[in-house]
Amino acid sequence: MKLGIVGLPNVGKSTLFNSLTKAGAESANYPFCTIDPNVGIVTVPDERLKLLGDFYHSKKVTPAVIEFVDIAGLVKGASKGEGLGNQFLANIREVDAIVHVVRCFEDENVVHVDGNIDPLRDIETIELELIFSDIEILDRRIAKATKVARNDKSVAKELKLLERIKAHLEDGKAAKTLEITEDEELAWFADYNLLTAKPVIYAANVAEDDLADDGASNKHVQKVKEFAKKENSEVFVICAQIEQEIAELDDDEKKMFLEDLGLTESGLEKLVKASYSLLGLLSYLTSGEDETRAWTITQGTKAPQAAGKIHTDFERGFIKAEVVNYQDLLDCGSYAGAREKGLVRMEGKEYVVKDGDVILFRFNV
Repeated sequence: MKLGIVGLPNVGKSTLFNSLTKAGAESANYPFCTIDPNVGIVTVPDERLKLLGDFYHSKKVTPAVIEFVDIAGLVKGASKGEGLGNQFLANIREVDAIVHVVRCFEDENVVHVDGNIDPLRDIETIELELIFSDIEILDRRIAKATKVARNDKSVAKELKLLERIKAHLEDGKAAKTLEITEDEELAWFADYNLLTAKPVIYAANVAEDDLADDGASNKHVQKVKEFAKKENSEVFVICAQIEQEIAELDDDEKKMFLEDLGLTESGLEKLVKASYSLLGLLSYLTSGEDETRAWTITQGTKAPQAAGKIHTDFERGFIKAEVVNYQDLLDCGSYAGAREKGLVRMEGKEYVVKDGDVILFRFNV
C-alpha cells in the first residue's frame, strides 16, 4: 500500500510524515521545504504478530508495511505549473490513496499561505487543482477518440464516457463521485488513473488540547467531517506535533505518554485503520518457527490469490489451505489442540480469506 501525504504549505504535512516514518527529514516554517518527495516505509502496528511469534517461538516477525510519500506543498495554479505543481501532480498519480492533511489549529507563529484558517477552503484549493489536471488529461483523450469514433463503436462509446466524466468534473465534483456501473466503462475509468478518482483520507491536524475529545469541540474538524461524508472519505484527528514527540519514545514510554493524554492509540494506528477501511484491506497471517508474518490483501480475496501474495507458485499449484482463526489458535494453546476441537479447517479454491486467519498453504508445482 502506497499513500501520498498532501496538503497546502504549513499545515503540518511534513511534520506528520517525519513522525510517522521517523525519517527526520528537514521541515521548516515556509512553503516548499520538501522539494522532492520523501519516501518512508512504516510497519503496520499489529499486536497479533508478537503474540503469534511468541506462541511459535519464531526466529523472525515480519509485519505488513505501508509506503508513505511526502509530496511537495501545493498552491493555487499548480495544474498550470505554479509552485511545484506539475511535479506534485505527477507524484500523486503513483499512490493508492491520498492522505490530505488539513490544518485545524490556530497558531500565529505558523503562517498560513492564505492568511487565515479555513479547512474547507484549503480542501477546495487542492481538489480544484486535481480536477483541473484531470480535465487536461481527459481533453487529450477526447481529442484522440474523436478522430476515430465515427468508424469504431467501442471508441464512440468510450468517448461518451469521457465527455460525461469531464462534465462531472467541470461541475466541481471529484471523479470518484460519478456513478459508473458497466464493467467495460469501469475498466476504461480505471485506466485513466484520474487524481480525483483516488480514495482520500483527511487528517485533521489539531492542537494538543483538542486530542482528548477527538476534535469534537473543534469547529474546523466538524466541518471537515461533514465534507468527508458527502464523498464517503475517511477522517481521523491527529496532532502532528504530538506524533513527532511520540516518535522519539520506545514502546513503553509511548504507551505511558498516550495514557497521560487520555489516548488509546497513536496517530499512526488511526491512520492504518482508516487506510485499511477505505481501501478495503485486511491481513492474514502465516506463522511457524522460522517466521511469523502478516500479509495484506483486499477484502474478498480467495485462498489461491492470497497464496499468490507469498509466491506465484503457491497460487499456480494451490491444493488447499489449512485455516484457523488467530484467537482460536491462541485460546487452544497449540495447533494440535485447535485441530482436536475441529477449529482447523481445510479450505479449497473458493474460500474467501478473512482478517486474522492463520493459514498454511498446501501446493504442488
